[in-house]
Order: sequence, then C-alpha cells, then structure tokens
Amino acid sequence: MESTPLLPENPLETSDQIPISSNSVSSTNEQNPSSTSSSVSFPRNSSGYTANLQKNSKPSSKVIPQSSKIGLQRTSRTTQKLKLLPEDPPNFDNISDEIEHENEVYSQVGRIKDTPARKDAETLGKMHRDMLPRVTAYCTCGSYKMKDLLRWLKDRKRIHNTSPKLFDECIYTPFTYKDWRSHDGSNGGEDEDIQHKYIRLADDGGEIDIGKKNDLFVFDYGVIIMWGYTIKEEQAFLDDLAKFESEKLSTEDIQIEEFNYYITKSYQPRIYNDFITLRDDSNYMLKLSISHALAQSVKISLFEELVDNTIEDTQDIPQQIAHTGKVEMNRDEIMKSIGELFILRININLHGSVLDSPELMWAEPHLEPIYQATRGYLEINQRVELLNQRLEVISDLLQMLKEQLGHSHEENLEFIVVVLVGVEVLVSLVNIIIDIWTY
Repeated sequence: MESTPLLPENPLETSDQIPISSNSVSSTNEQNPSSTSSSVSFPRNSSGYTANLQKNSKPSSKVIPQSSKIGLQRTSRTTQKLKLLPEDPPNFDNISDEIEHENEVYSQVGRIKDTPARKDAETLGKMHRDMLPRVTAYCTCGSYKMKDLLRWLKDRKRIHNTSPKLFDECIYTPFTYKDWRSHDGSNGGEDEDIQHKYIRLADDGGEIDIGKKNDLFVFDYGVIIMWGYTIKEEQAFLDDLAKFESEKLSTEDIQIEEFNYYITKSYQPRIYNDFITLRDDSNYMLKLSISHALAQSVKISLFEELVDNTIEDTQDIPQQIAHTGKVEMNRDEIMKSIGELFILRININLHGSVLDSPELMWAEPHLEPIYQATRGYLEINQRVELLNQRLEVISDLLQMLKEQLGHSHEENLEFIVVVLVGVEVLVSLVNIIIDIWTY
C-alpha cells in the first residue's frame, strides 16, 4: 500500500487525509467531563488493602477518567526515556548497556543512531497520540473471576471473534466490535482483524503502519490491558467486565496507564516517551510479555496512591507531638493503622504477580528480555524500593507511637498500684485508730 507522508508542521491536514479514531477530548463524547483529582481520600477498611472498594455493588457503567493516574514515581513519561526492546533472538548491544547505567540521561534522542528512528522520535508528540493506536492499562478491582470470564469470552466467539487462551494468571483474546468498525468507515474488503494504514511522521523518517489489531489481556489481580481500541470501545468492554470484578474500585480510584504504539520494520523495536514501536502486530506473545510489565506498573500505581494517602493521614502526627507533646490517637486507632500498613506491605512484597517474573517467562524464555526491558522502562524495581522506604518511615512513626502508648499504659498501671497501696495504708491507719479508741 502506498505510504502517505505526514508532515509535523501541518498535522491537521494529514489527519483529515487519514481517517483514524481519535482519543482527544475535543473529538470524543465518551469521557467524563470532570477531570480526576490527583489527591484521593480513601476510607479505611479491612479488605485486602486499604482502598475504596465496593465488594457487593451491582455492575454499573464505568466512566473512564479524563486524565490517567500515572504513578508519581514513574519519570519515563515526562523525561523522554528510551528503552530498546530486544529482537528475536535477543540482541543485547552497547546502546542497551549504556541505557542501563545508573547515571543514564533520559533525554536520549541523540543516542538513536538510525536516522529514520531519530526523525520519528523527534517528531512524535502529543499531537500524534490521537493518530496512533492506543495501549491502555486499567486497574479496576482487586481481582477478576477468571473462570466465569473465560466462559463468557468463549460464548462471544461468533459476535466478537473471540478466541480466549489462558496463560497462568492471564487471559488473552482478540475482541472486535465489528459494527462500530464498519460505521467508522472501515474498508469491508480488508482483513477484519488488521486494517493497514501507512504514514510517515517525517520526510526521511520510517514508514509506519498504524493499522490496529484488537487484543485484550486480562490479569487475575484486577488489571486489563487493551491494544488497539478506541475510548468508546474501551468503555463498552469495561461495562461488560464489571460483572466479573471482585473488590471493585470506585470510578475515581481506577488507575490508568496510557500508551500508543505503531508498527514499523524500519528500525529496532523500542519504547520512547510512552510510544511503543513493534515490528509485528499479529504476535500476541510479544504483546503478552509487554502487557505483563504494564499490568504490574498500573497495579503499583494503586499502591503508590494508597501510600500517598497514608502519608497524608499521618503527616500531622509529628507536628502534634512537637506542639502538644501528645497524640490524639488511642491504642486501637494506632494498632489499626499498623495493621493496614502490614497489609499494604504484604500486597506489595508478597504478591508474586506484581514483583516476580511471570511463570510464562520460564516456559517461554525468549520473551524474558522483552519483559525485562519494558519493566525497566516503567521503573518497577525503583518504584517498589521507594514504596518500601516510605512505608518503613511510616511504620517507624507508628511503632514509636505504639511504644509510647505502652509506656503510658505502664505508667498508668504504676499509678494505680501506688493509689491502691495508699488506700491500703490509709485503711490500716483507720483500723489502728479505731482499735486504740476502742481499748
């Protein structure tokens, strides 16, 4: 198919020439008009982790927040970090080794040696996100009912071209909204799964394919990754998925990671500034390895939100101690706070699905380098380490309060003993005086 040049200085003309679904606020009516606040107040409960969970609520229409909640500790979205994805077979070259260096510089366009890739990297920006297929990660609940969901997806084969496959903790399936695609002006003569559209971001950039194959990856710990869907289609599937959720998160607490991707054979696959470059859109195993890292990242974003909320709840305690010399918290409140911290640390550190390499990487070792590269881009290890450090500080504070309350309790017991001894002495004196007066 003939490629269409896309000039960055006149993006509006190009987008008119190439009909592509847009996810911008101005071109869609499916989004929630109110933006999500970055500071969320989570009521405490005793479920798996401290969050605003709706365990027994009925399935309802989810409204996708207008802005995604990117984990506060992930810097790769705004600092133009580059991560090369190993090809098959894995190819560890000098560039990849340099990027892994501790003192790496995140603005790395100059490090891209092949000219087409450099031109595309320089051109890609916010204006092109509406033109490229989406990759969206949602954390909507504590877990999914995987058996029921798998059965439901199998029943949708004729309607949505599903073909679900279970990979340990993940269900993969293509899922197509045929009627919507045809109404959006899709060419009925092309492949129903992939409709190829070729553009160039720059005159001497690489030819890229922005046709999209719709793939879903549902993880049992409450995360779904959607490849190649419009916001309207994502909203529709989230509504269908709601009945399979356990420990639902309220709408304002849903965590989202948004990426874009495109296909090109002009240069090595990579992730740069939240743009994912692939060579083959039909390789769902490659997408699965990337999706594992994305799912872990968006789950960690939830933990980051919970830790921030805990810090907000406890940040006034040191000031109270400094000004009044005491804390307006009783023993039960402090013990509950300590218990919630332990639950959060257990979910972060003992939840193998979030920290460890998936079991799939043992069965398919050629996918491990791609998974590790994506995990490195998302800074998962650094974010978990920072989470633990912040939890350690909060834990030390609460432990100090617990010890202080323990000392106060001991002092109260000692005071009671002294009072009882004094009463006993007083009673003895009264008895002696009575005996003396009697005789």
